[in-house]
Amino acid sequence: MTLDSNYLRGTMAAVLSMLKHSTCPENMEFHFLWARFQPLVFFTIKSTFPYLKFKIYRFESNRVRAKISQSIRQALDQPLNYARIYLSDIIPGCVKRVIYLDSDLVVVDDIAKLWNVSLEGKVVAAPEYCGANFTRYFTDVFWVERELARTFEGRRPCYFNTGVMVVDVEKWREGRYTQKMEEWMRVQKQKRIYHLGSLPPFLLALAGNITGIDHRWNQHGLGGDNVEGKCRSLHPGPISLLHWSGKGKPWLRLDARKPCPVDHLWAPYDLYRSYAHSLEEY
Repeated sequence: MTLDSNYLRGTMAAVLSMLKHSTCPENMEFHFLWARFQPLVFFTIKSTFPYLKFKIYRFESNRVRAKISQSIRQALDQPLNYARIYLSDIIPGCVKRVIYLDSDLVVVDDIAKLWNVSLEGKVVAAPEYCGANFTRYFTDVFWVERELARTFEGRRPCYFNTGVMVVDVEKWREGRYTQKMEEWMRVQKQKRIYHLGSLPPFLLALAGNITGIDHRWNQHGLGGDNVEGKCRSLHPGPISLLHWSGKGKPWLRLDARKPCPVDHLWAPYDLYRSYAHSLEEY
């Protein structure tokens, strides 16, 4: 997970939810990526979860800052949002597999079940959404230019949300996926082939070549769309993970006393209220 003051409240709720629903919480180890040293953030995690096994790694924002193109929402343009692309370079070589999670979610099932899914030889496993209109994630420029449009030849590309992924770190390194995504970011700088931050490079490099897993592991979109963030209801079916992807975040809507119905499912995991005021003053 990434770690910064803007999303700390969400991170704490996510961590608590995993600990609460895990059969063996002592088996979990967290790897946090941060872009700048914030002592109070570290202290808050350490004091709230004194027995938590975790490590923190520095993500050098300058590595990606010049490669970022403006997207439809400012939050998507933050360098730390791109840190997931560089996971294999940052975490130690002894780590063979990770679950990458966004900070705006809660897990309501044993996370070990997600850890144990078979990647079937692929580099990433994630819920796929083949009913989504895949073409809308790219501009007309992309689809009109034949050389670009041929990217997905021989693949059946489907949308997948990069906020919940099981990643084979060794295969990622072997396949040079970081470099592949950086190359697409350079194309984006020249031709404007997408609008949505760090998601499209993942789709370009991996869509149609991942292992699809049960949708219960990413009930996403609860934050609404990326522009207005209007309330959304739950999708039908079983749920193991609730994800407030999109503009609306549950802690902000609860504080504003304008919550969506689904935000009340996040509230029981909110540990942050006692820290909020002190963080603002820090």
